[in-house]
Amino acid sequence: MNYAIVEASGKQFWIEPGKFYDLNYIDLNPGDKIALVRVLLVNNNGNVSVGYPCLENTSVEATVLGHIQSKKITVYKMRPKKKTRKKQGHRDNLTRIMVNSISISGSTLS
Repeated sequence: MNYAIVEASGKQFWIEPGKFYDLNYIDLNPGDKIALVRVLLVNNNGNVSVGYPCLENTSVEATVLGHIQSKKITVYKMRPKKKTRKKQGHRDNLTRIMVNSISISGSTLS
């Protein structure tokens, strides 16, 4: 099983080729290619490479599928005995990407 752990949009993701992931909003058009270069770990059929902090000459190629919004969260604030209540909803903007391949020093993992 081939996978990589990358740092993107302030979070760490376990990335596998052929799957899609939701990142924080990136200002790109659907169909654009993106390369994630902050790769922290790569597992190539049991051969694990760990960076300190990142691996050199390693990247993850992905395609932007589109832009979506996350699930709605409700923020409710209340001050007891003061008769003040505030209910507010929030949805984050996300970018959905499809991982095409993981590249290590020019060789591609499928």
